Order: sequence, then structure tokens, then C-alpha cells
Amino acid sequence: MTESLEGPGKQDSAEFLPLHKPPIGMKVWGVCDGGEASMGVWTTLFRKLRGKRSYDQPLLAEHIPAHIAIIMDGNGRWARRRGLPRSAGHHAGMLAMREVIRAADDWGVKVLTLYSFSTENWIRPRQEIDYLWHLVDEFFQLDIEELAERNVHIKIIGDAGKLPAATRATIEKARIRTMDNTGLVVQFALNYGSRSEIVKAVQTVAGEVEKHELRACDITEDAIAAALETAGLPDPDLLIRTAGDQRISNFLLWQIAYTEFVFVDETWPNFSRTHFEESIRMYLTRERRFGGLK
Repeated sequence: MTESLEGPGKQDSAEFLPLHKPPIGMKVWGVCDGGEASMGVWTTLFRKLRGKRSYDQPLLAEHIPAHIAIIMDGNGRWARRRGLPRSAGHHAGMLAMREVIRAADDWGVKVLTLYSFSTENWIRPRQEIDYLWHLVDEFFQLDIEELAERNVHIKIIGDAGKLPAATRATIEKARIRTMDNTGLVVQFALNYGSRSEIVKAVQTVAGEVEKHELRACDITEDAIAAALETAGLPDPDLLIRTAGDQRISNFLLWQIAYTEFVFVDETWPNFSRTHFEESIRMYLTRERRFGGLK
């Protein structure tokens, strides 16, 4: 029997959203914020969606995107609005990440990729960076047993060699602890930059050509994809970015060629199971044609 998301382990379920209103905090390309004109666009949009999967239909396990990627943005803004230090925002963001991992596992997502620290983030104050590595250590030390019990497989993408030695040791311990697990793959992007990843993949393929293991004319998209750090995993079906910004920020540039984007106004510490479900519901209104016709 097909299970809906309103099953065991589901918390804070979102109400089914009416067809004439957008989900709170959600944006769509070409739709302005607020006002009667905006609501008119939403009314037109959802009239077109009648008869298709939309917000008033139950979310079934078969509808869940196999791979969801998230740009977890807005920790600092969350803290600033409350008169708190940025470290408080990062800690609250870790708690939100924990709940999203649980939700993804409860709902049958196959791969969850979390943009945790970019190659560009090194320009931040040293004290803030050090605290971020402390949070990485804290998360894996506190959550590794639950992740293992949930059959979660932990994977790291990015240049981990530049992380502090203690953080590398914690990550490696968690990776080994879950390496044989067959459930949800949680892929942490740490010191990750997509352009760098693509350059390294091209260098790998070029090396094969130099060694006469591959002819230049045989270089294909599959050959490049196989040299990426995400090799063996499906490309993301859905990419979510929080805190209102609508850009990719050097994240999975190769892999998101046909990914659906959902931009959420809520800052990452405020991102809940309800927002996660609303993002999936938004995804289900899209027609994914991959360049073809339907």
C-alpha cells in the first residue's frame, strides 16, 4: 500500500494549501511580491494547474523527489533580527538541519545534499569559521547514533583536506560508521565549490587521455559526470534555497541542469518540516519535460 506523508514520524504536518493562494514565504519566477496584481497571477497560475497534482492532493511516497539539494542560507540574518551573535544563528541552523534530515528520511527521500560550507566562506571572520567547525564536530558526535539507526549513509563532497584535523577525524569516523548503510544518503558539501569540482573532473579525464586510456573523441557527458564527486548518485530533482536570495552560489552547477528550483523567504533556522513539505508540493506542480514535450 502506498503511504502518504501523514504517516508515522511525521510532525507539524502542513495543511493542504488552497488553489487560490501561494504557500507562505514561497516565490515563483515572474510573480511579484504581494498586492492584488500578484494574487491575480497566482489565481491564473493555479487555474492552469487544475487537474494536475497540486497542493490540495495528498503527498504520496511515490511523489517524493529522489534527490533534494538545499542551500541553507540566512543563519546570520536570523540572529541579527533577534539581536543575537551570528554563532547563535549557526547553532539554530544546525537544529533545523537535524529536523530536515529526519523529515527526508521519514518521507523516503533517497539523497539529501546540504550546502554546508563553500570554498568562498573562508573569507568570513576566523572566529566564525572556527565555530562552524565546532558545530560540525558537535553534530556528528551527538547525532551519529541516530543517523546510524536510521540507516543513513553519510557522504562528504568538497576538499576536506583543508578542514581542521579534528573535524576531519570526526567526519571520517562518521563516514566509516555509516559506509555500509543502505538508506538515505546525506551528502554534506564542505569546503565545496562546483567550479573547482568541474575543473578537477576535467583534469581527471584529461589525464586519462594523456595516458592513452581514453580518446579525446570519446569524452562524453557521462565521462565527465563519472569524474565528479557525486558520481553514482542521481542528479537533484529539487533544489531549495532559503532566506529569499535567488542564486546558485557555485553549487552543483553540472548536476542541476534540469533541477527544479524553489526559493523560500524563511531563513534556514526557521525552515521546518512544514516548509519542507510546501517546497515538495511546489515541485509537484512543475512539468518536467527535460527539453521534450508533454
